[in-house]
Amino acid sequence: MDFIEILKAILFGIVEGITEWLPISSTGHMILLNEFVTLNVSAEFWEMFEVVIQLGAILAVVVLFWNQIFPFQFGKKPIIQAEIFSMWFKIVVACLPAAVVGILFDDAINEMFYNYQTVSVALIVFGVAFLVIENRNRHLKPSVNRIEDITYRTALLIGMFQLIAALFPGTSRSGATIIGALLIGVSRTVAAEFTFFLAIPVMFGASLLKIVKFGLSFTVSEAVILLVGMVVAFLVSILVIQFLLSYIKKNDFKVFGWYRIVLGIAVLGYFGVLHLS
Repeated sequence: MDFIEILKAILFGIVEGITEWLPISSTGHMILLNEFVTLNVSAEFWEMFEVVIQLGAILAVVVLFWNQIFPFQFGKKPIIQAEIFSMWFKIVVACLPAAVVGILFDDAINEMFYNYQTVSVALIVFGVAFLVIENRNRHLKPSVNRIEDITYRTALLIGMFQLIAALFPGTSRSGATIIGALLIGVSRTVAAEFTFFLAIPVMFGASLLKIVKFGLSFTVSEAVILLVGMVVAFLVSILVIQFLLSYIKKNDFKVFGWYRIVLGIAVLGYFGVLHLS
């Protein structure tokens, strides 16, 4: 097992843990990082790795929000929390559009849109969207200030924005769902939390599809690389999620919008020059 490959896996885990939760596109960053730091693995393993590494990130959500997502309380008198069950039904509704499209058209979407042009444009367009929506909402009070206030209609609308992320790499799943939530009157904190919860079935489902497609025939080296990446993504995600929730209590998402625009231009320029030379 090459120690350099372990260091690369650690680096990918750090980038995944940061970019999965900040609305800046983990896909865009993974593509850019892979251009400079390439794992010595097969193309098939890499395609699986960049999705399944997200399992580490999603476990951070499960750990941090366990009391808010697990509907059962055990003790002398077991309790079933109906409001948590209701939230999960709404999450299922929100997941349906992206799940259907992902299952039916995953390979076609990757073939058509998984390129630097699409990623760059998505980064820039949704960066501008953050600026526009935050400016529009500056003097507006959100109508949804608790997870419990999200209706099935609201959940479905947020799910339609998540569908955009499923179609166009670089959009950012968290970015698309947060923008959708802000646009329909959800507060920043609730938008972020619902996005975190929404990621649980989405990421588990996407990872399962990639593992089934790849198979379970991992070499020892591949298994170590995947495990290291997931563990690092988990640890970094814990810190990033806590930071984001603290940050948005006093600040808006504009800084992420500007960052996306700059990154999108940088990616477009770098790969454009690369392809011309």
